[in-house]
Amino acid sequence: MKLTGVNAIITGASQGLGLEIARHFVREGASVALCARDPARLAEAAAALEPLVAPGRAVFSQPCDVSNPSEVAAFCGAASAALGPVRVLVNNAGIYGPMGPVESVDWEDWRQAIEVNLYGVVLFCRALVPGLKAQGGGKIINLSGGGATSPLPSISAYAASKAAVVRFTETLAEELRPHRIDVNAMAPGPLNTRMLNEVLEAGPGLVGAAAHAKALKQKESGGAPIENGAELCVFLASPESDGITGKLISAVWDPWKVLAAHREELANSDIYCLRRIVPEDRGRKWT
Repeated sequence: MKLTGVNAIITGASQGLGLEIARHFVREGASVALCARDPARLAEAAAALEPLVAPGRAVFSQPCDVSNPSEVAAFCGAASAALGPVRVLVNNAGIYGPMGPVESVDWEDWRQAIEVNLYGVVLFCRALVPGLKAQGGGKIINLSGGGATSPLPSISAYAASKAAVVRFTETLAEELRPHRIDVNAMAPGPLNTRMLNEVLEAGPGLVGAAAHAKALKQKESGGAPIENGAELCVFLASPESDGITGKLISAVWDPWKVLAAHREELANSDIYCLRRIVPEDRGRKWT
């Protein structure tokens, strides 16, 4: 029970990875506050978790648009009132946004993707950081994605927002380091969730032949196990990861189960960070 006594907020938790993270947290002894935009689906998710809740722990849910400042403030207040002080925040809510060439996609849809994926992360952090400071520590886990580390032609809003989330994570980690609040980004790998279905439904005409073929292959292979990302979130939310902060960690490619043994090395290096590559990094010297 790695999260016994922990109160956690998980956004976008009505389905997919968010719900799986909530399930793992509850099994590890946490109380969880869930939010999503669809009230009916959110209620179903909360009901599915109830049988797993440990004695003395609870599941709280309330609809919330993570891009709306007043709704975020209301949700955080209600979650704290229902569960007690929140010590862990998982910013999982996200959307792909419009697909197609940047000059022709709907601008309002592009803007909304930035508001949900980036502003939603910042708004929840702003709402909860004062309480985490008052408690003397806490954990913030922000969801990254493939767009953070490589170009995603025809899915530009998603790619831009996820890259921004990682740099915000690194920046906030430095701001909060003196307060013992660890802030990390987690990349779950290619998951077969509703977002993959959106790429397939968009078709090669909008997302490009290469991206569509890659999505088809992922659909057929089953994608990355969704449990991997949930287990990494448990690690990042638990005392085992204390002092590991400002990192982008992949649930699929990185040996995160042994990172606690490399705590000092991580603290004094740019391993698992976004950085610029110069010619010397590739064995070249240009003059």
